[in-house]
Amino acid sequence: MARTVKPRSYDSAARRSASRERQARIFQSAREIFVERGYPGATMVAIAERAGVALDTVYELVGPKPELFRLLIETAISGQDRVVPAEQRQYVQDLQAEPTARGKLRIYAMALPQLHARLAPLVAVLQAAASAEPKLAELWTEISERRATNMHRFAVELHQTGELGVSVDHAADVIWATNSPELYLLLVRQREWTADQYSDWLADSWERLLLVRASPRIGGLVPGG
Repeated sequence: MARTVKPRSYDSAARRSASRERQARIFQSAREIFVERGYPGATMVAIAERAGVALDTVYELVGPKPELFRLLIETAISGQDRVVPAEQRQYVQDLQAEPTARGKLRIYAMALPQLHARLAPLVAVLQAAASAEPKLAELWTEISERRATNMHRFAVELHQTGELGVSVDHAADVIWATNSPELYLLLVRQREWTADQYSDWLADSWERLLLVRASPRIGGLVPGG
């Protein structure tokens, strides 16, 4: 009696791996082209050509142009090749585990150069195109409001340490303004500060502006701002 041969099983793991590799090439190529040419000048055809994939593959893996740009922004924020919620990011976990306000501010200041190296050039593209592209205007508003909300949560955590010398709202606004991608581009890209100079300046500024400090005259505590 002849032995029945089962059909060879499809290697789905290899297919997923190949798909992730193509998606990574698309993201890298798209980032380069958006930064080089701006949003209007970045075509999906050019992105596909630089990534070495078919145009249909770009649409299949990442969607149309506005969705691709949104994914670039979100993965730049996450620091991975996929969107990661804030609470799952390592520096956020480190912030939450740190008991002191000074330690929290230092951790955040040290995380920002890596974040903005990925994010800030894309934000510049987003700002330039938002007025003419309704979907990008929505994305810009969403990102700005999300950042403001997260900074308020961060300020609440600072307040809970007992070291905050200003109101929660004031602290949130100061951190929101000074951690902006725009300021990073001014100092690091235009004035050629190093990442260490930028993070040290941020941490020192936040400590002086936001935290209570010892009074040199009476030895007590006075507001940092």
